[in-house]
Amino acid sequence: MQEKGKAVFLDRDGTIIEDTGYITSPAEIKFIPGSIEAIKKLNEAGYKVIVISNQAGVARGILSENMVQTIDKAIYRQVLSGGGHIDASYYCPHHPEHGVYPYKQICECRKPRPGLIKKAVKEKEIELAGSFMVGDKSSDIETGQCTGLKTVFVRTGHGRAEEKALKEKPDHIANDLAEAVRWILNG
Repeated sequence: MQEKGKAVFLDRDGTIIEDTGYITSPAEIKFIPGSIEAIKKLNEAGYKVIVISNQAGVARGILSENMVQTIDKAIYRQVLSGGGHIDASYYCPHHPEHGVYPYKQICECRKPRPGLIKKAVKEKEIELAGSFMVGDKSSDIETGQCTGLKTVFVRTGHGRAEEKALKEKPDHIANDLAEAVRWILNG
């Protein structure tokens, strides 16, 4: 059996890439400056990098699950070309109020619920102690806290607007992913 490792769970839109609304094509991907290098530094430090994201555009009929996966693969390739790698990506295609069957539903995988993290922990042999959740929304912080992760809130994406409305205080607030990773790696 493989030894469990520590991970950094990253929100996708607004944390790694610009949140420009519903991204419907790989051509719309725009990385937040410093995010690829930050992921590379996490890799070099021995952390598994796991992307956890809500993708309600599927429930709303704006894009297909195949397109979400195509976009994720394009992100993987760009991170690889920058010298880093993403170990896995998990997304929730559901929405509790909008969309059509089978996507319009209350589920355990939509942040702030812990379903995606629980799935990743099981599939990727992750030790929660010493692992982190990084994101730009209060739901990211709540997800991390309910699973026992240390949390880092970033001011990119929706971060600046959501910072004042945070229900729970994160372990750290950073201006962007690069600063969040520096904090994680400096202990």
